[in-house]
Amino acid sequence: MTDQLDFHLTGTGMSPGQRSALTEPEPVRAKILIVDDDQRNLLAASEVLADPAIDLVLANSPEEALRRALREDFALILLDVQMPRMDGYEVAALIRSRSRTSCVPILFLTAHNKEDMHIFRGYSAGAVDYVFKPIQPLVLKSKVDVFVDLYRKAEEIKRKAAAEKQLLLENLRVRGEKLVAEQALRRREEHQAAVLRGLPIALYTSALGGEDRRLHFTNDSIKRITGFSREAFAASNLWGAQLEPDDRDRISADLRTVSETGAVALEYRWRNADGTERHILDQIVVNRDENGSPIELFGMWFDVTERKELELSLQHASKLEAVGRLTGGIAHDFNNMLSIVIGNLDLVKGSLKGDEKALRRVESAIEGAHRCAELTSRLLAFSRRSPLQPRALDFTSFIPGLIKLLERTLGERITISTNLEEGLPEVCVDHAQFEAALINLAVNARDAMPDGGALDIRIKCREAAAQEGLEEVRSVEIAVADSGMGMSPAVLARVFEPFFTTKEVGKGTGLGLSMVYGFVQQSGGTIAVESSPDQGTRFVITLPVLASRSATSEEIDPVAATGSLNPMDGAGRAVLVVEDDADVRSTVISTLEALAFKVFSAQDVNEALRLLQIESNIALVFSDVNMPGAMNGIDLGHIIRQRWPDMPILLASGYLREDQDANGFSLLQKPYRATELVESLRGLLRDARGAMTLE
Repeated sequence: MTDQLDFHLTGTGMSPGQRSALTEPEPVRAKILIVDDDQRNLLAASEVLADPAIDLVLANSPEEALRRALREDFALILLDVQMPRMDGYEVAALIRSRSRTSCVPILFLTAHNKEDMHIFRGYSAGAVDYVFKPIQPLVLKSKVDVFVDLYRKAEEIKRKAAAEKQLLLENLRVRGEKLVAEQALRRREEHQAAVLRGLPIALYTSALGGEDRRLHFTNDSIKRITGFSREAFAASNLWGAQLEPDDRDRISADLRTVSETGAVALEYRWRNADGTERHILDQIVVNRDENGSPIELFGMWFDVTERKELELSLQHASKLEAVGRLTGGIAHDFNNMLSIVIGNLDLVKGSLKGDEKALRRVESAIEGAHRCAELTSRLLAFSRRSPLQPRALDFTSFIPGLIKLLERTLGERITISTNLEEGLPEVCVDHAQFEAALINLAVNARDAMPDGGALDIRIKCREAAAQEGLEEVRSVEIAVADSGMGMSPAVLARVFEPFFTTKEVGKGTGLGLSMVYGFVQQSGGTIAVESSPDQGTRFVITLPVLASRSATSEEIDPVAATGSLNPMDGAGRAVLVVEDDADVRSTVISTLEALAFKVFSAQDVNEALRLLQIESNIALVFSDVNMPGAMNGIDLGHIIRQRWPDMPILLASGYLREDQDANGFSLLQKPYRATELVESLRGLLRDARGAMTLE
């Protein structure tokens, strides 16, 4: 481009200094508006974004921000969400409603509202991104630099356009209208060629009508887009041969009417030279002669595959949100019903001593109820609405059951082999999510072996060499390898990317491996993958070894847990049970009374607070989290902490919503066993009353 400018300027008789003034303009200065009602935040942001080439404008109120935005041009607006009189969403909407400021990028600064609902509200109001407080200087600076760079490039384009206009005027003065027209034409062609070379766009002409549609592309960008040369399109009906058959009838019908309509926009699937399917937007207009008669078609090809993938990703996200809302809606009631079943079965066990056959049946029913609870838990975890529930996992007892499940899932064409190192230590993970992760890897391996193959699971202990001043690090390595088709380097690089999938539409969401990756990260481990075409794939999960348990720590004896309901004596101590579901409340009361506790009960927070005021001898409060009314169990816990700071509090929940934070409280996940309730009671009462004999 520099050579072209020098050529034009030489012909104008301009001096080198004048040419330099046109070709080397002053750097573009960017102006940023920072809006925050807290002066400290304004100063902090100013310090982070301080730059000699950037002008910072500070506004400490929504009104001042709107006034400045209407008077000045900004490259970016940093907008606080929480402000008096008018919040950031309203300010953003007003800014977007003005034509002058409708295209100015808005970056929200917020310390709250990380929920999807508020984030979507921000994007709907016109935000392009969020930065959450406390602000990380590097994150804020990096995001701001991107928008400043885009602004400067846009201004540079405007300057270049102005320079080209000035150049055109000079040429008109010196060379005359004919020479100016020739140079403008050449300049326009060069500019179009440069733009087309950098964009997924190709221009073509074609004859009207006919089934033999030969496209005459004006440049070679079509080869970069499709892999086919423009000569190949002109020589035969390559376009029709590579068109997706399912789209052919619809596209042909639109092409037959384009002469009457004058223009048409076609969107279809087309297969490139490398066999990949792309989504093409084909915009066609009719070129007419001086008399208005159609003579040919002029078209523009746009590769819109990335846009279609984004639309599909949003559809998947919507489905995921729907699953989460549906599961969250039924989780509380479903787990309450299971609590009734399991609680009463535990009570029945106490009356069946000596009847081993009946005891086995009851235990089998309890196990079945827990499996029902696990189904809900998995759906909640899939939709990212359930926290992990890590506990010790013994590979020796866990893997055989998993292998039986995999054999039924994968089918007879897949041979499964396992190799477990002796003496494997325990790890601390969510059992259901760990099982789901291994099943996900196994199912992916099966899909990579359509003609059958081998799946190998190896688990061993790995010890990292101790570094100076640090203890030796121990971990367990779980390797899942298959003999399938493997992955190309391009696919391997994106294997953990959410919504990325190589499977056909309807056969994969692209969420499985990203969820495995997230689970492993949450569990404090790592995951790596090795693969190459036709050489199979090997995933390696590394999880830290569970810290050794204290020899003096009290644990429930498994034999006692399955054979006895009374491993502790309540000794007449008073417990307040707060539960809105009458059947669940009755079951809990029966369980506690069987443990020799005196039980008071309440069906909501207000009734519980009245009982606490009246009964001074209550030793512990056991409350459900989700209850009708203005306050829930967590609110009750905070009130008790303020009024009766020494009162032990135990919460139970079948489903914690995203806006509920039970941190700081002991929490039982519904449905729970009577033995789990006993263990929680033992710990809370021991901590509250000191060294106390509860056995």
